[in-house]
Formats: sequence, C-alpha cells, structure tokens
Amino acid sequence: MMKIPTLLGCEQSKRLGQKRRSKVGRSKHATWNAKRRNYDPVDLLIAANRDRIPALLPIKMGRMATSPFAFFRGSVPLMAADLATMPNTDIDVQICGDAHVRNLGAFAAPDGKLVFDINDFDETIQGPWEWDLKRLGTSLILAGREAGNSERVCRESVRKFTARYRATIHALASMPFLEAARHRVRISADIALKSLLHKAERATPLQSLEKLTVPSRKSLRRFRETKPFLTHVSRALEQNILQSLVPYRETLAPEHRHILDFYRPADVAFKVVGTGSVATRDYIVLMFGNGPADPLFLQVKEEPRSAYAAYLPPSPAMNQGQRVVEGQRRMQTQSDLLLGWTSFDGRDYLVRQMSDHKASIDNKDLLGKGLASYARTCGEVLAKAHARSGDPYAIAGYIGTGTKLDKAAEKFAVAYAGQVTTDYELFKKAIRSGKIKAARAT
Repeated sequence: MMKIPTLLGCEQSKRLGQKRRSKVGRSKHATWNAKRRNYDPVDLLIAANRDRIPALLPIKMGRMATSPFAFFRGSVPLMAADLATMPNTDIDVQICGDAHVRNLGAFAAPDGKLVFDINDFDETIQGPWEWDLKRLGTSLILAGREAGNSERVCRESVRKFTARYRATIHALASMPFLEAARHRVRISADIALKSLLHKAERATPLQSLEKLTVPSRKSLRRFRETKPFLTHVSRALEQNILQSLVPYRETLAPEHRHILDFYRPADVAFKVVGTGSVATRDYIVLMFGNGPADPLFLQVKEEPRSAYAAYLPPSPAMNQGQRVVEGQRRMQTQSDLLLGWTSFDGRDYLVRQMSDHKASIDNKDLLGKGLASYARTCGEVLAKAHARSGDPYAIAGYIGTGTKLDKAAEKFAVAYAGQVTTDYELFKKAIRSGKIKAARAT
C-alpha cells in the first residue's frame, strides 16, 4: 500500500511555531546590521549580471539609477545575500523572493475574471516566510517615499501590512484547508486598486495587438520594431523558439493543450521587459486563432537560477522555468492556463500569456490613504500565498496575536530602506566613475 506523506497535526505545528521563538524572538526581526556583510554591493551586482546580454545591461542599470526604489527592484541579489546572514525561523514556504509593491497586480484568471495576486515569480524558491515579509515591507517604505508620502505614513503602512498578514494567517489557519486553498483576495473596496482594475480591464490582447504590431503582407500582423526594446530575431533563432513550444505544450494540462492547438504563429521578436529582468533573453510570439480578432501573445522568458539558491539547501535539479511555474502554482489561487516551461540552446524558459489583463500599481495610487489601503491588501495576498505553500499553523503559532512582529517589521523596513539608499548612492557613484555603464532610462 502506498504511504501518503503527512504534515504535523495542526496543534503540533502551532506548538512548533511557538517553540521557534526561542531561536529567533519576534522582536529580533527588527534588527539590520550592515557589519554582517562580507561583500561589496557594486561588485556583487556586477557578478550577478555576468550571464546577461552585455549590450542591454546599460538599459537595466539606467532604469535602476532612477530612484532608490528602482534600484531595489533590480538588486535582489543584494537582499538575498543580506537575508542569508540573519537568523531565520526555519519555517519554510514557497517564497516569491522578489516580493515588492510592483510585483503584485491584477490579471485575468482562467475563468476570465480579474484577480489580484503576486504576479512575478522569477526568484521563487523554498525559503523562510519572513524573507518575503521583510522585502515587501521595505518596498512599502521605498515606494511610499517615492510617491511623496511622509515618513509617518510610510512607517504606518508597514505596520498595517504586517497586521493584515498576521490576521490573515490566523484566519486561514482556522479554516478547513480546502477552503483556505481557494481563498481569493477581494479588492473591490480597496482605494488604491480602483484605477489598477480599470487599467487591467483595458489591457487586452487586442490592445497589445494595436500597440505592438503593424499590418503585414505575409501574415495578419507583425511586430513593430523599436530597437533595442522590440526587435525581430534571426530566422534560425525564430525556428528554435517555435520548436521549443512543442515540449512546452507537454507541460500544460491536456485541456489547455487543446486550446493552444487552435493557434498558429505569425511572428517572433525579442522584447526588453521590466527592471530586474532586463538583459535576460525574453521573446514574444504572436499567434492567431479564430481570425484577426483572436490574437494570442506568448512570452518565452529566460529563467536563470534564483538569487536565493546559493544560500539555501540544494533542491532537486530541474528546469528553471519549471521551478518558477511550480512555485507560481503553489502561491497563486488561480494561474494562467497557458503557464508552462521549455528550454533551448542550453537555457531554461518560462512560457506564459503576455499582457492578458495585467496591470500594476502607480505612484499616484500610493499617495496618502492609498498606501495604507494597498499595504493591507498586500498583507492578505502574501499571507494567502504562504498559507497555500507552507504550514500556516506553524506560522500562526510563531507570530502569535500581539503586535510584536508588526513593530519589528516596521523597524527593519526603515533600517533596510536606509541601507538600500546607501547602496543606491554607491551604485550611482560607480556609474559616474565608469565602473558601471548606464543608459538614460526610458
């Protein structure tokens, strides 16, 4: 008879979580000590980008140079190295790894309804739950400042974020687990998310078709080149990309393979995306199904190893696109029905729909009450993701019902945001000296 693996019982898990306080007290999460560092931040960033496309690195560096928050978004390797120097709870979940306010957003679920969830998983890996909490809390300080909020409002947003995380973990730990696994975050009343929802409603494949393509004699449409941000690839590379969609198809559920089979490729291009992902190999494939009004954009996105992998126990060898897909499915309540992975030319790739009603928050939406409102929603989303992928009973036992963690998270976020700002100034100095080449941000 097959033996079914089981976790500890709920009460045992809670007691285990409580015992972990003796290893790392909740108030100790407030501490950041730069003396723990044994590396130069500029050198570490240069080393982390060695396998990227050299000609495009100045674009990434230029985007990172626009503000401390932009720098934070593009410098995950620094925070991964710093978090690894701190004592942790040893309560692991599937972490996002790059949890920040711009990596949560609205997108279309498989049923067509708009949902709000984490939407970037390039760094996802099994790790301590508090690493995500600390990174997202720090992002609230940095993004809040960038939006023009007072220091008091920024600090308060971190407390509200952590309090909602704590309350949601306890709520989910009290539910039947199947019900908790189906939990969706309700956002209709969220002040900061009203404009985001409007943007997501407009971000359709037809809008992308109008924005990114032009009419073509050979096919219905082809990509409009805007070098170096959107460029056609060689015929040989185009064939490799299209051929990689054959094994990608096998990573989908059977009913989703059937959907994909109705689409035919029309064009392929290279596209510069985001901040942290700039200079990785990212391609988009334009396909058509039921005529010119039925476009499908597939993104074929290179996935290097997670920046956290060097600091965590080794995991089974797998395609890095598979790592991202499986992490995303664990954390999201509903995921893209065409989410899969592939590989070619010795590199691993994630494959997903591009711009299917996707939208993220703007600075103007994070001003005043909008920041606090958004922070609470972020806390609920992160707690839901951790509860789905880890042991919510152990986390609930550890964090308790008081405000110790809230206060510690606030202190850490402020202290680490100060470290990010210091690193940002060193980064800009490296640009001025010529050690790092940076293009003007666009």
